[in-house]
Amino acid sequence: MPAPVYDTNTTASELVNDYKSIIQDKTILITGASPGSLGGYYAQNIAKANPACIILAGRNTTKLEQCTKEIQAASPKVKIRTLKLDLSSLQSTREAAAEVVDNWDDIPAIDVLVNNAGIMAPEYRVSVDGFESQFATNHLGPFLFTNLIMKKILKSTSPRIVTVASDGHRLSPLRFDDYNFDGGNTYDKWVAYGQSKTANMLMALSLANKLGIKHGLLAFSLHPGVILTNLGSHLDWDDVDVKGLWSTDRRLGNAEGWKTSFDFKTPERGVATHVYASFDPLLKANNGAYLIDSHIADPLQDTLKPWTTSEFEAERLWRLSEKLVGEEFPY
Repeated sequence: MPAPVYDTNTTASELVNDYKSIIQDKTILITGASPGSLGGYYAQNIAKANPACIILAGRNTTKLEQCTKEIQAASPKVKIRTLKLDLSSLQSTREAAAEVVDNWDDIPAIDVLVNNAGIMAPEYRVSVDGFESQFATNHLGPFLFTNLIMKKILKSTSPRIVTVASDGHRLSPLRFDDYNFDGGNTYDKWVAYGQSKTANMLMALSLANKLGIKHGLLAFSLHPGVILTNLGSHLDWDDVDVKGLWSTDRRLGNAEGWKTSFDFKTPERGVATHVYASFDPLLKANNGAYLIDSHIADPLQDTLKPWTTSEFEAERLWRLSEKLVGEEFPY
């Protein structure tokens, strides 16, 4: 029987139904899970397949509890844990990781980590540690958290790490010598967003290369599509901000700069690729891949810039990230 073909219209519910036997009994940790977020929608969908435990991680404990109630209203039997995690702070990230590794004896392994949390195109600011906010929250925090809980991920018989990137990676490669945008003097909110999403893709590639053969770890990055969630609620999608995005695209020569509208997805379609990346068994042959519309991105048809597929760039970012977080992870 041929494998099913998924596309941009595939929904999370369809995939959860197809992967039900795989999701069952898995422990899944999701960062950035809150009501109205992609993390929240993803958790609601996979809860229907009776996983062993869903761990919701986020910086706002009130929103975590609200998200928990919404999930359990539809799936009352599912076990849910919450974890306070502020990825913009290296200290908070270390504290959350220590909680998972040192104190959660009842959860011996994490089968799937979904690095879903992120921010998009805010005005210039730096994190408490002095890093441009998008680079800090979207990359350095997830990089540190992922590696600090790696021992529990590798205790899984089928460990998998999914990182939510974006086709916004087209807006910038890694600015290795100016990731902080000269203290804001050269800041472009969309270029900074692109840099952080490129970092997401390179981290997935590094994880696959470093831990795939030796430990059987699968790692993927993905573009969920354009979905109206709380991620972009601060942006003006009708005028100023979208014009800034398209202007940046035109300056870079990207085809997206000449679009006049977005192909918005519903949340059900938007988190389908989350589910696909987390559980599809056939992806094993393409470890480290970037996914879009529930398939492996095709560089001839999908937006996929070469700086996101470079193993040299991936290793360079890994070493820079180790330096910035102050800890080495020599797998």
